[in-house]
Amino acid sequence: MLDWTITLLIIAIIAGVLGFTGIAGAAVEMAKIIFIVFLALWLVAVVYNIVSGKGPKGPPAA
Repeated sequence: MLDWTITLLIIAIIAGVLGFTGIAGAAVEMAKIIFIVFLALWLVAVVYNIVSGKGPKGPPAA
């Protein structure tokens, strides 16, 4: 999901440089929405792992 956000931001920058303001604005808005959804899902996952007692796992023992 974060890949889509970065892709849309790159499209927005290129479109803005070339003067396509409508396309640039639409790409920026889509990137914002996808980024907010990504952050919300990430936050839910973090809270779930904290509540369920599952912490981050360290590197495997050699």
